Amino acid sequence: MADFTCLTSAVEGHILHIQLYRPQKANALNGVLWHEIRQVFVWADRNPEVRVILLSGAGKYFCAGIDFELIGTVFEEVNALAPGRKEERLRQLIVDLQEAFTALEACRKPVLAAVHGLCLGAGLDLIAACDMRYASREAKFSLKEVDLGIVADVGSLQRLPRLMGEGLVRELAFTGREMEAGEAQSLGLVNRVFDNPQELLAGVRALARTIAAKSPLTVRGIKEVMNYNRDHSVADGLRYVAALNSALLLSADCQEAVLAAMEKRPPEFPD
Repeated sequence: MADFTCLTSAVEGHILHIQLYRPQKANALNGVLWHEIRQVFVWADRNPEVRVILLSGAGKYFCAGIDFELIGTVFEEVNALAPGRKEERLRQLIVDLQEAFTALEACRKPVLAAVHGLCLGAGLDLIAACDMRYASREAKFSLKEVDLGIVADVGSLQRLPRLMGEGLVRELAFTGREMEAGEAQSLGLVNRVFDNPQELLAGVRALARTIAAKSPLTVRGIKEVMNYNRDHSVADGLRYVAALNSALLLSADCQEAVLAAMEKRPPEFPD
């Protein structure tokens, strides 16, 4: 794995813990961090040792959103171009940022976000691409882009309505208001709320260990089918899982899981 400057990463017990690491900037997303997020998730997808990913933030906050310096750099670059090329380049830069967060969704391993403190703007876009989200009680969430004159463009407006309902996401997007952890849980954004950041990390890590003990083939298959189901009809989803299981049900992992259950022992699966 490459060395990173704006995040840390370590694998322990098949769990890759990725930590946003710009605590002095409230983990605001600059260009380097955005690039490193895509890089580490592509690496995680390809590394068989990694079965589950835990995403958290260092310091007081999970993520304060986009770094204003990145906005300035983008406008400085595109404003130097001629009309037509200016708009083309800006669109390309937006798509590049989108693809960094889509890398979480495309990664075949489950991604569990542990959110403490503030999760604003692009930070909310980031966790929207995760498989599950957990928070400590003091956490606050906000789609702040409207207050910057920006239409949120890296995932929240596309992914959050499937989690929380369109009317609620419209309210958050139009107002930019803060949402506390308890409300986020009641609306379906957050699976569970823990009393403090320490219990949050311990609880999410315990859940990650539970998932990591399952068949990696099966876990990857579940994520693939769930993502497919989200974007297709029930009938299409049923056909898809039938095709996928025609291979997985004949796997050594399936045989080991059944045998372990019969022998009343923990199953053991290769990477």
